[in-house]
Amino acid sequence: TVSESGSGNGAKSLINGSCDVADMSRFMKPEEFEAAVAKGVTPVAHVVAVDGIAIVVHPGNPISDLTVDQVRDMYMGKITNWKEIGGPDKKIILISRDTNSGTYETFEDLVMKKEKVAANAEYVGSNGAVRARVQSTPAAVGYVGLGFVDRTVKALRVNNILPDRDTISSGRYPIARPLYMFTNGYPPMGSHVYGFVTLHLTPTGQEIVESIGFVPVTKYGG
Repeated sequence: TVSESGSGNGAKSLINGSCDVADMSRFMKPEEFEAAVAKGVTPVAHVVAVDGIAIVVHPGNPISDLTVDQVRDMYMGKITNWKEIGGPDKKIILISRDTNSGTYETFEDLVMKKEKVAANAEYVGSNGAVRARVQSTPAAVGYVGLGFVDRTVKALRVNNILPDRDTISSGRYPIARPLYMFTNGYPPMGSHVYGFVTLHLTPTGQEIVESIGFVPVTKYGG
C-alpha cells in the first residue's frame, strides 16, 4: 500500500518500522538519523528523480515573472499587494505547504533562506491542496512540485527561467531538489524492495518518472 503524508511522516514510518520504503522530497535530518539508529534502523538514501518547485498563481493573474528575492519578500510579508510588482491592486494571499513537508523545507532553504514565513500565510497539507486553493483564488500565490502544475494554475518564471524539464535537468532553474527513497539498509539484490528502489534506473522507470513531471536522475546535468 502507498500513503501520502509528507516527508517528516515518511521518516517516522521508516524509523518505527511501519513501511519498507519512505518517499521523501528532502534528505533525512540528523535527528531523524539518530532516532533511526537508536531503534536499530539504518537509513539508506536512493536518489530517484529531480523535481522543480514551481511558483504558481491564478491563470488570470497578469504577473509572469518574479525573482527569488521577490518571492521571498512576498512570503515574508514585505510585499503585500500585487500592484507593488506590476500586478492588480489586490492583497496577496500566501499559500504554503505545511511545515512537516519536504516541499516546505526545500522552499525554506532555497527561497526563504531561513527567513520566517509571514504569520498570515495559509498552510495546506499537500501539493494538490495548494493547487486547488490557488486555482480558486485570483489573488493567491503558492508553490508546488513541477508534477502538480497543470492548466488550472500558471507557473511563473523565476529569475526569468520557466520551470520545465529542460531548465531543471540543466540546473538553470533556481528552485530544484532531489527526490529520495529511504530504506532500512541496502535492500538485498533480487528482492521486491530492491526492484522498486532501482526501477528509476531502467528505461521503463525513466519513462514513469518523466510521465509524472519529474526529471530522471540519468538526465540531470545534461
